[in-house]
Amino acid sequence: MFKVIVISACILASIAAPPPEQVPQIIEQESEVDVGGKYHYKFATSDGTKAEQQGELKQIGNEVGGIASGFYEYTDNNGTHYKVTYTADEHGFVATGDHIPGIPEAIARGLKWSEEHPYKEPEQKKQ
Repeated sequence: MFKVIVISACILASIAAPPPEQVPQIIEQESEVDVGGKYHYKFATSDGTKAEQQGELKQIGNEVGGIASGFYEYTDNNGTHYKVTYTADEHGFVATGDHIPGIPEAIARGLKWSEEHPYKEPEQKKQ
C-alpha cells in the first residue's frame, strides 16, 4: 500500500509541475571592432529581444573617452513592448522611449533660463 501511495504522489507531482521555461535562442548576432576604436554589435533572440549599439573612442578635452548610441527592445511578461533608444557621450547618458517620462515643463524652462543666464561671480568692492 505504501508503494502505491509513493508512486501516485510521484505521478501527481510530475503532472502538476509547471512546464520548464523556454530559454530564448540567439537568432542573429554581429560584432565588429576595428583598430581605430570604432565598434558595432547587434543581436536578436527568438523571444523578440533586440539590441544594437555602435560607438568609438573620442578626444574629449584632454581625455579620451568612449561615445556610443543604440537601442534595445523587449516584451515583458505582461506582453508590453518596450524600446529604448540612447546616446552616451560627453553630455552623459540620454535615453528615450515612449514609456520614459520627459522633463516637466517647469524644469525645462528653468534649465533654459539657467543656460541663458550663466552664473557670474560678484565683483569684489575695492577698499
